[in-house]
Amino acid sequence: MKVLIVVDMQNDFIDQALGTKEAVGIVENVAEKIRNFDGKVIFTRDTHHDDYMDTQEGKNLPVLHCVKGSEGWQISSALPVNADATIIDKPTFGSKELGVYLEELSKKESIDEIEMVGLCTDICVISNALLIKAFLPEVKITVDSKCCAGVTPESHNTALSAMKACQINVI
Repeated sequence: MKVLIVVDMQNDFIDQALGTKEAVGIVENVAEKIRNFDGKVIFTRDTHHDDYMDTQEGKNLPVLHCVKGSEGWQISSALPVNADATIIDKPTFGSKELGVYLEELSKKESIDEIEMVGLCTDICVISNALLIKAFLPEVKITVDSKCCAGVTPESHNTALSAMKACQINVI
C-alpha cells in the first residue's frame, strides 16, 4: 500500500495569517498529486486554541493561527478531500498520533511507501518525516519538493538537505 500525507495545507499557511507566495504556488501541484494518487490519503491539520499565545510555540511564534473551527484552520478548498480521507489534528509540529496511526495501519496492511507534501517544509513536513522514520524505519519515505514550501526558499532547501541526510528520498 502507498500512503500520501498532506501536511497542513490550511488557509492560514497558504494565504492568510502565515501565508507566503511560495505556499500559494504549490496549491495546484498538491491538488493534482492528490487527484492522481493511488493509495490512502492522510491530511494533517495544525490545530490550536484561543490560548495559543500562552503556549511555548505561541511565545516563539506570536501569530495566532489555525484556531480550531476558524477559516484559517480549514484545509484549502482548492484541494480534493474525499470522504475516505483521514484527517489528523495535531497540536504541534510533529504528530505522535500520525506515527501511531501509521504504525497500526502497517500491522494491518504492509506500507510500501509514504509520500509527503505540504507546509511548511522546514517545520511540520520535516518534523513529521523524521517522526515517521522513527516509527517505520524500513518504509521508504519520499518528499515531493515541488509540492512543499518552507517559511523561506532558503529554509525549504535546508530542510530538504536535512531530510536527504536522514535517508528520506527527496524528489
